[in-house]
Amino acid sequence: MVHFVIIGAGECGARAAFALREKGFSGEITLVGAEPLAPYERPPLSKTGSADATGPKFIATAERYAENDIRLLIGLEARDIDTASKTVTLSDDTSLSYDRLLLATGASARSFPGAPEGSRHIRALRTHHDAMALRDAMKPGRHIAIIGGGFIGLELAATARSLGADVTLIEGLERVLKRGVPEEIAHLLAERHRAEGVDIRCGVSIEALTEGSGKALIRLSTGELIEADLALVGIGARPNIEIAERAGLAIDNGIAVDINLQTSAPDVFAAGDCCSFPLSIYGGRRVRLESWRNAQEQGTLAAANLLGLNEAISAVPWFWSDQYDMTLQISGLAEGAVRHLRRDLAGGAFILFHLDADGRLIAASGIGPGNAVARDIRLAEMLIAARAHPNPAALAASDIKLKSLLAA
Repeated sequence: MVHFVIIGAGECGARAAFALREKGFSGEITLVGAEPLAPYERPPLSKTGSADATGPKFIATAERYAENDIRLLIGLEARDIDTASKTVTLSDDTSLSYDRLLLATGASARSFPGAPEGSRHIRALRTHHDAMALRDAMKPGRHIAIIGGGFIGLELAATARSLGADVTLIEGLERVLKRGVPEEIAHLLAERHRAEGVDIRCGVSIEALTEGSGKALIRLSTGELIEADLALVGIGARPNIEIAERAGLAIDNGIAVDINLQTSAPDVFAAGDCCSFPLSIYGGRRVRLESWRNAQEQGTLAAANLLGLNEAISAVPWFWSDQYDMTLQISGLAEGAVRHLRRDLAGGAFILFHLDADGRLIAASGIGPGNAVARDIRLAEMLIAARAHPNPAALAASDIKLKSLLAA
């Protein structure tokens, strides 16, 4: 019987396993995960999940895996791949033979250079176990230091403040959300955090991150010493490529795949946070995306291509972040934009449209309370996918519906 093996039991791997059944695959499916938990949703970890002690939000029940005849192996790492014999060796020394293999190994939090390993007072956030440790420290009277002003850092700052902890956030660049978020929106979010009591320090570097006397100790380049009950390191993630490297697969900012998620090895595919891929709507530019929706979409696409359907990557990148009662949504990639237009919406919400030199819409960034920008961001996503050159005045005019521009 044909056997498909999926390494990585996260959002992408689990989605691929179920999508194979939905597409009619009747062979064997084995899903291998290193964590001792069944696949669960990761976005809540930096939002409500870090404040919720009820446990992770599982992607599916044990019964659903059984009903779909998906063999789920958890608490086991995949150590080596032999692409010649088509086998995978696991950490318990067992081996799995595959007809086709999907690598959905995800990414790991970057560690701070020189910081002590295994510290109870210096942590990153990547797993449910990490989130529970952070939740225990987010209490009134406790001081949390967050290193890094990206999505993870700001979302955890909002969660910590909602639970009553004091928060100091340190960002080495001149502003928060420097990567991929327009300054106008980043400034608005930073001011909201300050209004909530977060002490934001931008443009300062850290000379040393150590621990002592039950505290995390952060020595700034200014000479100031910040003491915290817990320091969270949120300085980005690195793709988990080690097993692919050992197998001799091509690497380029992640496991390199083509438009069908095929790696450089026959019958081996990769998807999700661990891989880089060409985006045709941006001229074949190779990108690697760390996002929940990309993991879902590529899991489904990988399933199709494991079955030989040869479907190409076509989705527009999309990101979101919840902080307090505000939601940020971004569709597309704004790099290369030369013109930026603002459309104001109800309730103080607004969207920034990003156009390239030819007037083509390449990205849209929106922020507002709740789902205030969701519908227009979705329409902007469709315009981006259509490679549209909308009328700039119409984009900025709040009384002209985006749907009419899409129809045009």
